[in-house]
Amino acid sequence: MLENQTSSHSGKKLIILGFATIATIFIMYTRYQNSELITPDSIDAIQRIAYGFYIILLTAFGAIAYGLYRYHKEKVEKKGNDIATIIAISTWNTRARKIFVLTFIVYGIFFSLVSGTLVYQPEVNFATHYGAVIPSGFVSPCCDDPGYMPKIIIYLTEHVGLQIIPINLVLQVIVTYLVGLNMSIAVNAYTISKKSSGISTVGAATGLFIACPTCAGTFLSIFVGTASGIALSIALTQLQTLFIAVSIPVLLVTPFVMAKKLRNLDGSCKINPTK
Repeated sequence: MLENQTSSHSGKKLIILGFATIATIFIMYTRYQNSELITPDSIDAIQRIAYGFYIILLTAFGAIAYGLYRYHKEKVEKKGNDIATIIAISTWNTRARKIFVLTFIVYGIFFSLVSGTLVYQPEVNFATHYGAVIPSGFVSPCCDDPGYMPKIIIYLTEHVGLQIIPINLVLQVIVTYLVGLNMSIAVNAYTISKKSSGISTVGAATGLFIACPTCAGTFLSIFVGTASGIALSIALTQLQTLFIAVSIPVLLVTPFVMAKKLRNLDGSCKINPTK
């Protein structure tokens, strides 16, 4: 028992440490975004700081991922009756893991396209228009709004590239993880709803729709005229970061709502974690 509690606490500490580190480096890097304070002599130093920013960011992602794994595993092994344990058990089985991985990959690619991380411009030749070497990449250390620098630009082909913005990268990882989690729980809830009248099929289907927060803007742009669609696209691009950030609380709450439908009367989970 003591070992399980230690594992759980260590997992929580890693998660908290990871997010605290991300917040810290974002705040600290804002001091290097004042173009008036940038001098030719400081460019090299800021460039090295930009590299360090991404090294620390990736390390923080690793700490959060490992912390989530340890916390998740401890909940499954402990087999408690709390909602967090139900969520852990319902997403621990082989089927749920496959759904999570598939959703994480597919939605991650979709998010990249919608957010502009993955850029495809067939009408623009990067080598001709920007003088880019194909393939190539660089880190742009300055200057933009807080959270949008340092930016990574990668030219993969003449028409395909990557534009990695820190705040969008963080949101993409968080939202994609939560979408995968929601989807794996929702599919299990939908499956159980076919066998038991105790779970609302409508509720499970709602969970599946909520699991795609960036779909709303995409679907909306499809059903408007071309001219309006262009204007809407510009507006959605400007509000994309805010819209995704607002969707995170919904994605956090939904698993708890669906997990309540997966509890037996004795508080145990209706899903077998080993299958």
